[in-house]
Order: sequence, then C-alpha cells, then structure tokens
Amino acid sequence: MWAGDAFSGMVKIEEMLRLPSPAPRPQALAHDGETLWMGSLATNRVYAIDPTHWTVKEEMSAPGPTFGMTVVGDELRVLLEDGEERRVIRQYIPGHGFRSNHVIACPDNTGSQLGFDGERLYVSQWYNKKVLAIDDNGTVGKVITSPHGICGQVFVNGCFYLMTTDNEDTNDFYITRIDMRGDTPKVEDVAQVPFQARALAFDGQRFWTNHREAHEIVAFTIPGLTV
Repeated sequence: MWAGDAFSGMVKIEEMLRLPSPAPRPQALAHDGETLWMGSLATNRVYAIDPTHWTVKEEMSAPGPTFGMTVVGDELRVLLEDGEERRVIRQYIPGHGFRSNHVIACPDNTGSQLGFDGERLYVSQWYNKKVLAIDDNGTVGKVITSPHGICGQVFVNGCFYLMTTDNEDTNDFYITRIDMRGDTPKVEDVAQVPFQARALAFDGQRFWTNHREAHEIVAFTIPGLTV
C-alpha cells in the first residue's frame, strides 16, 4: 500500500505517550532496552532519558548538531555535523561522552538517520531516498531504496522501519517497512503518522519518535502490526 493511495485502508499510529522533551527541538533518538537517548538540535547535547520516570540520567555536549543515532552494543553511534559542515559518524560512550579518535565520514557528505542490524551500520539519505550499509571506513555496501524521503530509521527483527514523507511541509508522514528476510526486499507503507515526525526508535514493545517543532517525544504502536 503506497502513500499515493491517499491513505486508503492505511491505519494511523496509536499514540501511547506524548511527553515534553527535556530540551527543545529533539531530533535524534535511540533506545537501548532501558534508556531512551535523544539528541537536541537546539542545545547540541545528548540526553539519556529514563522513560519510566521521564527524568534525565545523563547529558553531554555534542561536537555539532546531532541528526541521528543508533545503539551498537554498549555504545551509541551518532551522526552529526562537525565544525567544518561535514556529516560524520562518531562513537558515544555512555558515562564518558564522544570519542575523538574514531570518525567516519558520511558517504556523499550527506545523511541524517542511523540504524544497526547487529552487524552493519546503515546511513539513511533523506532526499536521495536511500539507506546505505557502510563499514568502519565508511565504504558503501548494500544500497536499499525507499519510496519516500527518509527522516527516521530503526532495524527490528529483520526489517527496516522508516519514518518517511514526500513533503516535509505537510503532516503526511508514514511508517514504511522494508522486509529484508527474503531474497527480494518487500516494501510496504504500514501506517500514517499525522504530524511532522523526526527519528524512529523501538523499545521492544513501542516505537518512539519526535514531534520536533512541538518539542515533544511520542511513543506509539501500529494497530494490527506484529513487530
């Protein structure tokens, strides 16, 4: 079911929580199973949020605007813009901050969201509508095509779930699933998101995203969808 079908038969997400962000303009999100990690474009800081009590357990300054992040083992990988206006990926060690000696340049100097499938890191390019697998040197491997622009990404149980849109100035946003478990990827829009969302994370039961310009963080499920 494509977005061009004008939402015919497409379910809307079911919001479970909508909470004020600890900092304005929340942009990047990741969930490690216990902690929700958020990066703010307003403060250039990374925040570790206790999702049960909605308190900040840790916050650190980032070396530039933070656009995307994902969990890799006990660490985070964070896509940000450095002082020379380059898009790069850096390691973040909880409790310590950003490592300075390991930086991966984003392919084509573009990218906003990150995902990790347990083996490889994936960079999404919004306007190119691509998800790129990269190695530790930034070399591109598999390239996955999305039907829409990509503004959120998380990998769950063999599938990419993408936050997507064809026009970021509208409220027509979607959850697009790309199922990688067969010989050929299966692409499907599975839900409508009726606000201008940024980022996507999964805590084992619920998805999380940002309503960035409302300065809110939203937890939601998709009716009828088993993840």
